[in-house]
Amino acid sequence: MFRLTFLMSALRKLTLLLAPLALVACTSSPYPAAPAQAYSDGYNYVLGPGDSVSIVVWRNPEISSTVTIRPDGKITGTLFEDLPAAGRDPTTLAREIEQVLSKYIRDPIVSVIVAGGIGPYSEQIRVIGEAAKPQALAYKQKMTLLDVMIAVGGITDFADGNAATILRTSEGDKQYNVRLKDLVRRGDVSANVDVKPGDILIIPQSWF
Repeated sequence: MFRLTFLMSALRKLTLLLAPLALVACTSSPYPAAPAQAYSDGYNYVLGPGDSVSIVVWRNPEISSTVTIRPDGKITGTLFEDLPAAGRDPTTLAREIEQVLSKYIRDPIVSVIVAGGIGPYSEQIRVIGEAAKPQALAYKQKMTLLDVMIAVGGITDFADGNAATILRTSEGDKQYNVRLKDLVRRGDVSANVDVKPGDILIIPQSWF
């Protein structure tokens, strides 16, 4: 009986000693906090494989068409084939199509409209780890961490949300800490930050 009482007392003392360490482990991060604002007003959407684009040729509906950018990044339309499209913004692609069509039509005027897609791999937002639905998302201007969390269904019960990080490829793979638990579970909007094209959100598993 004495030995059992002694062990229980020792266990309580050990728990009290480890509790502060566990709290520090859960709340501290070796990375700086992600800046609240990160978007650029000069952002232009860049086309990628899988994107669907509508090519509208003014006064020439028979030449207009909707095509999908192939895995090799090229498109084929009426009067042209194997034209590189991935990595270009819609306006640049429209001007290049005009140059090709000028061989057949006098002064063609072309508009390229993005009908659907998620952009090139280099600009997609990737969510890995303890997200409810890990996936790659299309970046949208002024997109925030909260938008990303809504799209992936939040975090799992096993996630260490406040230890999550953003790997920012546009800044040489610099890593930032983000507080997903505070944002998603506690509704702390001060934990919401902008995301940038190419960000990778890494959500680790909790140790406790």
